[in-house]
Amino acid sequence: MSASRRSGTTDEIGPDEPERDGPEGSDGSDGSDLLAALLDGMDAALCAFDADGVVTHWNREAERILGWSADEAVGRQGFAGWAVRSADAEEVEGRLMSAMHAPGRQVHEFALVTKDGGRVLVRTQSAAVRGPDGKPAGVYCAFSEVHTQIDLERSIALSEALFEDASWGVVLVDADLRPAVVNAHAARALGIGRTAVLGRPLGDLLIQGVEELESALTHVLAEGAPPAPAEIWVTVRTPEGEKRRCWRCGFVRLASPLAEEPVPLGVGWLFNDVTESKQSEQEAALLRFRGNQLHRAARAASECEDPRESAAVHLDFALAGFADHALVDRVAGGSVADGAEAGSVRLVRVAATPSGAPGPSLLTGQAGLPVRYPEGHPAFQCVDRAGSVRASAGRVSTEEAREWSLARQWPTDAVHALCAVLRSRGRTLGVVTFLRGSGRSQFERGDAVYAEDVAVRIAGALDLAEALGRE
Repeated sequence: MSASRRSGTTDEIGPDEPERDGPEGSDGSDGSDLLAALLDGMDAALCAFDADGVVTHWNREAERILGWSADEAVGRQGFAGWAVRSADAEEVEGRLMSAMHAPGRQVHEFALVTKDGGRVLVRTQSAAVRGPDGKPAGVYCAFSEVHTQIDLERSIALSEALFEDASWGVVLVDADLRPAVVNAHAARALGIGRTAVLGRPLGDLLIQGVEELESALTHVLAEGAPPAPAEIWVTVRTPEGEKRRCWRCGFVRLASPLAEEPVPLGVGWLFNDVTESKQSEQEAALLRFRGNQLHRAARAASECEDPRESAAVHLDFALAGFADHALVDRVAGGSVADGAEAGSVRLVRVAATPSGAPGPSLLTGQAGLPVRYPEGHPAFQCVDRAGSVRASAGRVSTEEAREWSLARQWPTDAVHALCAVLRSRGRTLGVVTFLRGSGRSQFERGDAVYAEDVAVRIAGALDLAEALGRE
């Protein structure tokens, strides 16, 4: 029997029970065997001492930690000379046996010696055992390796820190892809309270980006964590309205540590908002691309014999990734002086991208007929202001957008417009108009800067064509 030896001492520290008569087990052997089985089946290391400090119980977990078997441990006087160093024996025995005369449990930490000579720092909980007369009859002691306890405490402390103080979002998603635990940072990012988010489908929390996020979570549940963080663009609801955000996400598959086979508990989803840095990267990349396009356009235009063709080349290069259509309208008669009213100005179409089909810009306007722009048209506003003008149909139906573009003499699929003035040598030569369809965003201020750079090059080409025509 590993947990203890059958002796009178074992009976003394056992529970206060009346004596039982019977043909079998009257010597208490059955009770001792049951007690030994119970002690050996426990995960904690357990030992016991009688009132004289002699070891009376020693279970298998104690044997695992220290290497001493029950046969080697039970019957020894304390730990001196085998389980502790001689220099520490008196102090350790005093701490353990003091529990016999103290109320409740006492907790101590000290080093024990293993059978192979190593040292193990343990944390003990000891308490008195009372005899039938109610007087102290010994001490029982439960102990575990301190590093195990410290690891547990560290894990708990880390979990609490992640969910309370972390500067990134932490969400535990269950196997049904619903949030089970959410920290404060994640709740703020989702624009909802920590308790209100629990158990809700991710589609209720995000306007866009749900499919990509759920796909990532499903992959992690099936295959495990990806080797690198993933950047996911989402749209969230906030008190200020809908916002587009970029989250850099990491994923960890959670499995039960108590099951023999891995049982998925869900996914740990950690994310950090990197919207500003991603937008800065995108803006820098866009500026580089547009600068390269202008450089390539200048090289291609320099090979054109006709300056009007070079203007069309600049228009074609500018369209890439910027707009769906482009129009160049020249002031009838050559140019207009600063301060002239737009109502007295007529515009003639000189170049345009083909509508409804891909291809290079086409040179038009040989007949010199003016475009029938209505009063207050954005092109006239551009000439009048000698600056850029943006216009948009907004969020309207397809039919309303069609009517909006037809009324302005633009291609029917255009819903966003940006007009940039063509100026050269202090004169306004015309207007270049860039148009976007419904699948693209509105033009912004940064787009206006690029359009003005293109307008300067086109204006220079048209001015040169006019000069050559006069000669």
